[in-house]
Amino acid sequence: MRGLTYKRITGDIFGGVTASIIALPLALAFGVASGVGAQAGLYGAIVLGFVAALAGGTKVQISGPTGPMTIVAASTLVLFHGDVSVLMAAILLTGIFQIVLGLLKVGKFVKFVPYPVISGFMSGIGIIIILLQINPLFGIEGVTSPLDAVTSLVNIKAMFQADALYTSIIALLIVFFTPKKIARIIPTPLLALVIVTVFSQLAGLQLATIGTIPSGLPEICWPAFTRSQLTVIITAAMSLAVLGAIDSLLTSLVADSLTKTEHNSNRELIGQGLGNALTAFVGGIPGAGATMRTVVNVKSGGTTRLSGVLHALILLGVLLGLGKYAAIVPMAVLAAILIKVGLDIVDYRFIKIIRKAPKSDLAIMFTVLFLTVFVDLIVAVGVGVLLASVLLTIRLTKQTNSSVDDFEVSIKEVDGCERLNDEKSFLIRVVNIDGPFFFGSTSRLVGQVGAMLGTKVVIFNCLKVPFIDLSAFFALCEIILKLKENDILPFIVVNDEIKAKLIRLEISSILREKHIYTSFNLAVEHATDHVCENKS
Repeated sequence: MRGLTYKRITGDIFGGVTASIIALPLALAFGVASGVGAQAGLYGAIVLGFVAALAGGTKVQISGPTGPMTIVAASTLVLFHGDVSVLMAAILLTGIFQIVLGLLKVGKFVKFVPYPVISGFMSGIGIIIILLQINPLFGIEGVTSPLDAVTSLVNIKAMFQADALYTSIIALLIVFFTPKKIARIIPTPLLALVIVTVFSQLAGLQLATIGTIPSGLPEICWPAFTRSQLTVIITAAMSLAVLGAIDSLLTSLVADSLTKTEHNSNRELIGQGLGNALTAFVGGIPGAGATMRTVVNVKSGGTTRLSGVLHALILLGVLLGLGKYAAIVPMAVLAAILIKVGLDIVDYRFIKIIRKAPKSDLAIMFTVLFLTVFVDLIVAVGVGVLLASVLLTIRLTKQTNSSVDDFEVSIKEVDGCERLNDEKSFLIRVVNIDGPFFFGSTSRLVGQVGAMLGTKVVIFNCLKVPFIDLSAFFALCEIILKLKENDILPFIVVNDEIKAKLIRLEISSILREKHIYTSFNLAVEHATDHVCENKS
C-alpha cells in the first residue's frame, strides 16, 4: 500500500490500542447509562467503530457510543417503555437517515452552525451526564432525566451508601489527580476501572456492579415495532440522526485541525449511517465520532484507518474472553468516569471569555444550554440556530442603508434641450441602497416610496448591494409597479451577477431589460435624455 511505512503501522497500532483502552470503560458506562445494558455499549463500539473506520470520511476518527447519543437513546428507551426491539428499529432508521443525509451532500453545512449554539449544546450535554451520574456516585439507583436528578438531590443525605461513596472518592481522585506522566502511559479511566474494581473485591465492599455481560458474539436482533409506534420511531430516529451527524462532523473538524488534513463530510455521514444501521441488528446502542478517543488516537500516532479498525477488534477480543471480569466493575466507578467525561465536554474556552463575549452570543449559548438540559437536545439546537439567524438578520438590517436623493442635472449640459431655456435644471431622483438587500431590509425601502414620487425618473443605485434575495426582489417589483402607476420611469443599476439574477427571475415582465444598467453614469445619461424628450 502506497505510503504505508513501519512508522505509520506502529503509530496506528499504538493509536488503536490506546483508543480501545479508553473506549472500553466508556462503552460499558454508556451501555449502562442507556438502560439497555453494558453489553450494548460494547456491541455499538465494536460494530460502529469497525464500519465507520473503513467506510467513513475521516481516516483517524474513532467512533462509538458518545454522551449525547447515549442520553437521547436512554430517553427514547423510556419513551418506548423499555422495549429494546423498538429502540433498535429507531437506531436502524437513524442509520438510514444518516446515509440519506450523506447522499444529499448536506455534510458541508455543519460548518455553518454558530459557535454559541455548539458551545451551549456541548456544555449542556456535559451537565446532563454529570447530573445523571450523581445518584450512582452515592450508591443510589439512577434516574433517567436531568430534572429528576435535580429533585432527587435532597434525598442523597438519607439514602447514600457508604461503600459506594468510598469507592467513588477513590475513582474521582484517580481520574482527576493522576500525574500526567502516568496518564500518558495508562489512561485514567482504565486506571480507575482496574484499581477500584480490584480494591472493592479485596475489601469485600457491598456495591452495585455492572452484572453479567454475555460472552461470545451477540445474537442477531430483529428490530420490531407496531404501526402506532411509527411516528414516535421516526421522530426519535431523526433526532439521533441529526445529533450523530453534528457530533461526528464536529469531531472530524477537530481531527482536521490536528492532522492538517481535510475530511470528506458526506462520506463520513454515510459511514456513520451504515455503522449505526448495522449496530441495530446486534442490539447495540448508537454512536458517533468520539472527540476524546479521536484526539487520543492522533496523539498516540494514529494516521490511517488501521487504527480505528484495530480499536474495534481489541474491543471484540474483550467481548469474546474478558466479559466475566467486566461484570464485577462497580457502578460507582463508571459514574466517576462519566462525571470526568461530562466535565471534559463543558466548553471552558467560552467560559473564559464570558465577560467579554457579545450579549447576543451569551443569550444564544445560555438558551441552548438550558433547553439542552431541561427540554430536548434537538429542540435546543433548532432554537439556537433560529435565534442566531434572527439576531444575524437584525445585525444585517442595521448595516443596510437606503436614501432618496435628488440628482441635479444642468440643462446646458444636455444636448437637444435648447427649448427648455426657461428652466435652469431638472431633478432625477436616486435611491441609494448600501448593504445586503434582503427580507430584513425591504420594509425600510418600501416605506420610502412616498419620497420617490414627484419626478420623472427614479434610479435604484444598487452597486453597493452584495446580494439580493427573493423577498427583496418582490418588494422591488412592487415599488416599480407603484412608480409606473404614477408615470415615473424606474431604472436599476446593479452588478453583473445581480443583473443576471433579476433577468433570470423575469423582472423583464414589468421592466425593460435595457433599463437595467451596470454603470451609474450610463443610467444617469439615459435618464436625462428621457426627461429632456418628455419636456421637449
